[in-house]
Amino acid sequence: MTVPRYQIRATYTDDTVTVYQAYPPEIADPALAAGRFVPPFKRERMTWIKPSFRWMMYRCGWALKPGQERVLAVEISRAGFEWALGHACLSAHDPRRHPDRDAWRHLLRTSPVRVQWDPERSLRLAPLPHRSLQVGLSGEAVRRYVDEWLVGLTDVTATARAVHQRLTAGDEAGAAALLPAERPYPLPPEVARVVDAD
Repeated sequence: MTVPRYQIRATYTDDTVTVYQAYPPEIADPALAAGRFVPPFKRERMTWIKPSFRWMMYRCGWALKPGQERVLAVEISRAGFEWALGHACLSAHDPRRHPDRDAWRHLLRTSPVRVQWDPERSLRLAPLPHRSLQVGLSGEAVRRYVDEWLVGLTDVTATARAVHQRLTAGDEAGAAALLPAERPYPLPPEVARVVDAD
C-alpha cells in the first residue's frame, strides 16, 4: 500500500495524541518528576514536537546525541494538537497558499506555530519517499502546550536504546516489534488544508 506523501502518522486515542521530544537529563528529570514541563524548560523558546517515533530517533540518534539523551513521549489532547495545526504556518513558502513571499514571511512571524514536512525515516533511519510532520510551538502555543494540552509524560529512552541495540545485533524484526504502533491521524479537513496534509 502506498503511503500518501503528506500524512500524519501517530499513536493516538479518542482524546489524546502522543508526540515526542528529546532533552538533556537536566530538563527531562524535573519534568518527569513534576508530570509537566517546569524550569529549566524555557517557555520563551520554540519547542518542536514530533508525532513520528522514528523521526525522533533520527533526530536524537537513538537518544545517544549530546543534549538529547532522554526521549519523552508527551501525551497531549487531540483538541490542542488540532488547535496548533489550525494556527500553523508552513516553514517554507508555498506559492499555492501565499500570494507572495512577503505575505508568507508576515504569517511566519505572527503565527504561534510552524510546521514542516521532512522525509519520514525507515527503521534504519534512511529517508523514505513520504513525509513526517514536525510542529514548532512558540508564544501562546507553548503556553497552551504546557498548561492546557499536556495529559502525561513518559520516559521512553529505554525503548529507544533497546530498539537500537536490536538493530545493532541484526535483529530487525525484534527491533520493529518494539516500535510504538502508529497509524494515520484523521485530521479535520479544514486543519488538513492549513498544513497541506493529504
